[in-house]
Amino acid sequence: MQPKATASIELTLVRHGATDWNRDGRFQGQSDIPLNEEGRAQAQALARVLGGERFDAVVSSDLSRAYDTARAIAAKSGIVVERDSRWREFAFGTWEGLKWGQIVERYPNLARESGMKPAYYTPDGGESFDEVCSRVGAALASLREGARARVLVATHAGALHAALRALFGPGADALGVRLFPAGITRVTLDADRATLVTLNETGHLLTLG
Repeated sequence: MQPKATASIELTLVRHGATDWNRDGRFQGQSDIPLNEEGRAQAQALARVLGGERFDAVVSSDLSRAYDTARAIAAKSGIVVERDSRWREFAFGTWEGLKWGQIVERYPNLARESGMKPAYYTPDGGESFDEVCSRVGAALASLREGARARVLVATHAGALHAALRALFGPGADALGVRLFPAGITRVTLDADRATLVTLNETGHLLTLG
């Protein structure tokens, strides 16, 4: 028997902590770049602010920077982190490891665009934003079908933007927000709608200097 969909889900979406490629401004995509020292400290800051909350499940992208962030948060509760590749970052194909200026040198037609607007390009060998939205939307549908009322997801900036588009449509103001490493976004999912509670919370990082 399939579990009944829960009436309401309190969804906490977390971007992973920082990596060396974040620091350098390199496109990470699905390259499995680990947390750096700053990122590990950010994961512990997330654990301090979220570790005392009750979650019925903790879900993570299977890439280590997200998974290790999720494990830090879940450590106090003892919940086993569920890895789901649908929450992976945007696949950037041949762009991975490059900075935006290097990408524009190789693909001059992108010079008028911004490296912060993934909805408007499809990297060679990578995904379109619509494809990312499709897989993230499927992951969200799986959460809606479950019987778990409070769920934390550790994921990536591209997947977070895809989730916001899937939940609130292409015109959502949140799509233009830069989502910081270790930021927290909270959404309530009801049977027929989603409500944005907070977007990109970063106050827990202020003590890190």
